[in-house]
Amino acid sequence: MRSQHGPRVAVVGAGLGGLALARVLQLHGRSVTVLEREPARGARPQGGSLDIHPDTGQTALRAAGLLDRFRALSRPEGQEWRRVDPVTALPLPGPGHDEEGQREPGDSPEIDRGQLRGLLLESLTEGTVRWDSAVAGATPLGDGTWRLHLADGGTEDADLVVGADGAWSRLRPALSDAVPGYTGVTFVETGLDDCDIRHPALARTVGAGTLLAASDGKALLAQRNGDGHIRVYAAFRAPRDWRSAAGVRADDAAAVRARLLKHFDGWDEGLLRLLRENDSGFVDRPVSVLPVPHTWEHVPGITLLGDAAHLMPPVGLGANLAMLDGADLAHALVREPGVAEAVRAYEDRMLPRSARAARECLDTLDHLIPPTDS
Repeated sequence: MRSQHGPRVAVVGAGLGGLALARVLQLHGRSVTVLEREPARGARPQGGSLDIHPDTGQTALRAAGLLDRFRALSRPEGQEWRRVDPVTALPLPGPGHDEEGQREPGDSPEIDRGQLRGLLLESLTEGTVRWDSAVAGATPLGDGTWRLHLADGGTEDADLVVGADGAWSRLRPALSDAVPGYTGVTFVETGLDDCDIRHPALARTVGAGTLLAASDGKALLAQRNGDGHIRVYAAFRAPRDWRSAAGVRADDAAAVRARLLKHFDGWDEGLLRLLRENDSGFVDRPVSVLPVPHTWEHVPGITLLGDAAHLMPPVGLGANLAMLDGADLAHALVREPGVAEAVRAYEDRMLPRSARAARECLDTLDHLIPPTDS
């Protein structure tokens, strides 16, 4: 049955896309429940800084009534992007960059992912997100509705369930046999804390935004966050289990550092200090993607958004598209006469858009870290 506030909508996953969907629905007086496996809001770090684009992420935030609050929190200066030569660390001009190697300014200000998620969470009615509610799977009830099965043995019935649960979605198998595949590229993350005080030279090198040095199928990226932290990524093509292949234990930071320094041998010593002076360990971030295009036949009462629908390389579009997905689905649910019509309208819009974006992201990754046979 439909409630007096429209169909029962259950969103699995309290990431940016699922929260954008919930916020826009609530602005239109619709009820929604968000089920999140994390035990509490601050249970884990939320990742680095995001550039929010005018035609995607900002469009979603405008629909959510949060654009002005986003702008007050965001860092326009974080759009600065410096490209430097790996051997000399001198600026590299190029397409979209000036003679100092800096990208031409735009209107995609940066914000820490945790801040943006907090903005969306605080905009929701209290109790919308049910923490510590891991979803193990879902089964159709035969009338277009679905039953979600929680890891603790509980269930939740809904007229529409939305898989907003990321790369390894528990709901995707209800729609698609596709699973993420490894691209062959790994990002190894580390970081520098209190950079302006503890690492002033590196802070000046990185600047207010992002620093990039790339050559010979590998890259170093350093990204300033809003809390004085710099996230550093060493990116290269390697087997997914590259540490084992190199005989390096995952918990041996010194050995990982030595291996990375050997891999980047010959690069400017000032750039290599990003790896020598890190304040945290090294975490592998293997880049996996869904097939392109990733599509499915419409199934009544269930759909996907964000990484669950279109996992792509982390080069600036994923979070923006997830929020736009959420806003578009919410608008379809408000506008269309029923759930089936709303989901079809949403998927007809989202699937082609995400395929185009995924191809663009793969091209960007291949340009940054070219395949070995190119």
